[in-house]
Amino acid sequence: MDATIPTDAKVTQSLLYLNGVSVTFDGFRAINNLSLELAPGEMRAIIGPNGAGKTTMMDIITGKTKPDTGDVLFDRGAIDLTTKDESAIAQLGIGRKFQKPTVFENQTVEDNVLLALKDDRSVLANLMWSAGPSNEERIAKILGTIGLAAHRHRQAGSLSHGQKQWLEIGMLIAQDPKLLLVDEPVAGMTDAESMTTADLLREIAKDHSVVVVEHDMEFVRRLGVKVTVLHEGSVLAEGSIDEVSANERVVEVYLGR
Repeated sequence: MDATIPTDAKVTQSLLYLNGVSVTFDGFRAINNLSLELAPGEMRAIIGPNGAGKTTMMDIITGKTKPDTGDVLFDRGAIDLTTKDESAIAQLGIGRKFQKPTVFENQTVEDNVLLALKDDRSVLANLMWSAGPSNEERIAKILGTIGLAAHRHRQAGSLSHGQKQWLEIGMLIAQDPKLLLVDEPVAGMTDAESMTTADLLREIAKDHSVVVVEHDMEFVRRLGVKVTVLHEGSVLAEGSIDEVSANERVVEVYLGR
């Protein structure tokens, strides 16, 4: 292990460890001494007002943005993410879903998942590749998890907005990541779709660590997980949804608006 990486027990028990992270853009400090820990198998909700640093935080974790200072460690402290580019970080097992779904609209639902499956992507492997029984089982399981088994032969472009969101989540699962970063998954969804999405993420969290950034407080409540509130690039409060909702500063800077 690199001698510059902290090796205390707290770090080594964390799947994701951010400590003292700061980044400035043109004089504006978007992330300010941010510290955050995520345990293996944990799902965490991140909330906060616009400009709180939620997107920048995810950009730092995925390698899109490099911090000016601080530690960003993954896999119990074994990997310094600040030394990796976006492609390498994705291969390490960090998957990200953006707010707007990006699926292959001219392909079937089944083929979208097939294209996303984690597999050997070498030239030789691609030349020799065929969808064997194990891949068929994986696809069937994923489609069942995301509730699209009955739509496997439909073109993705014909799905509803909510169904496209679920399909993209399924495509992330197909890559078998250790950590999923999910940005505003219920934006534009109906209430029924939002409820289904919460159930879906709770199911996924049985086998993966998940970070969910969201504004919909009822959706966050349905997730039933620990909540981190960001404000001006720092952690303002952490706790259950009831605890952070009762926090006077959280009400002042976010919920009261």
